[in-house]
Parts: sequence; structure tokens; C-alpha cells
Amino acid sequence: MGPTLAGILDAAAQGRFPPPDGGTTVVPQAGHRDAGVLAFTAHSVVFTDEEPRWVYDTLAALDCDALAATMNPRFLAAFLDRTGRSTDTVDLLTVASALPGEPPLELHELTDPEHPRVAGSRKRRDDVRVWAARGGVVVLGRGVAGRWETAVEVDEDVRHRGLGRALATAARHLVPDGRPVWSQQAAGNARSVRAFQAAGYRPVGAEALLIAL
Repeated sequence: MGPTLAGILDAAAQGRFPPPDGGTTVVPQAGHRDAGVLAFTAHSVVFTDEEPRWVYDTLAALDCDALAATMNPRFLAAFLDRTGRSTDTVDLLTVASALPGEPPLELHELTDPEHPRVAGSRKRRDDVRVWAARGGVVVLGRGVAGRWETAVEVDEDVRHRGLGRALATAARHLVPDGRPVWSQQAAGNARSVRAFQAAGYRPVGAEALLIAL
């Protein structure tokens, strides 16, 4: 049996990555909602239910550095057209281990399913839970291949006070079963990148996530 997306992600969370051989591994989607690309150091993983031959042929036809081909806009555009999906951006993919004990700030859980942050998160994740702090929120839910993912929001009028870092740290205390917690940050969102890295999230690669319409 070949590698699975869940197995690749579990290994990456432990610091074990695909070989840096310039290759591309194609694996099936873990579910209908999520397809996409993971780019690790000198090795990419494309998760899709399309034929692997289509992936390899499309990559080979690109006039670009082979190491960058899976994240090349022409490949991503072809992938979107082929699957009829949508995407937002290429994200930095980060991961952190769970932490024991209670979060380092006061939180209360939002249980209203119509709350905009709850409703929005449920479009991309399962088992979503949302907690609010004064000036921000932290979200946990199961995303790609069932991994636990987090996202945070900080109100503009309380920025630059360490709240983003505290919320990202809180997710490490809130994640169930001592599992790793993942987060994506847009590469241009330097403020978010700094907050998550200050909270102990390690960069493992880049991710382009294609969502079913």
C-alpha cells in the first residue's frame, strides 16, 4: 500500500518529510471537500482523485523550475479548471505540539451556530469549536485529512499587544487528545506568521488548498 495523505501529514508533524529528491507524490484525497498541493523541501505531494498521469503530464509541460512546478500558477490554474474547485492563496503550513493545562488567557466558548465565525469555519472544517477572548477569537476544527487546525482573529484596536500569539498558544492547550495542531498563514501576512512562530508553530512547507464548490 502506498503513502496516504494522513500518513504524510502525521510524519511531517514529527519532523519526518518526503525525500528531497525533486519528485512529486500523488495520493488520493482523504475526502471530497479537500484537494490540493503540499510543497515540502524539494518534494511535493498532490492530493487529488484525478488520474496521477494527468498530474505528471501537466507538470512536465510547464516551462519553469521543476522544483517549483506544483506551486506554479499555471499548474494551479489547470488543477482548478480540471476539478471545478476554488482556492484563495498559497499558505505557509505550520504545526505545533499540544501543551498541557489550561490556556494562558481567559476564554469563553461560542456555541451559537449562526455566529459568523462559527458558520464560516464549518464550511472548511468539521467538529468546529470557537472561543472568544477580549479582542479576539480562536478556532479549532478538523480540516485536511482529519488533522486539527486552528485560526485566530484579533480586533484591529487591540493589535500589537501579543493577543495573536496568546490565542495561537491557547489552541495548543485546547487541541483534543494531545494531537498536533496545524495552522496556515498567507505568506504575505507577516503579522500572522510572526504570531504563530512566536507561539511555537514550526514551518513545514507550503499548501495550496482547493475547495469543492
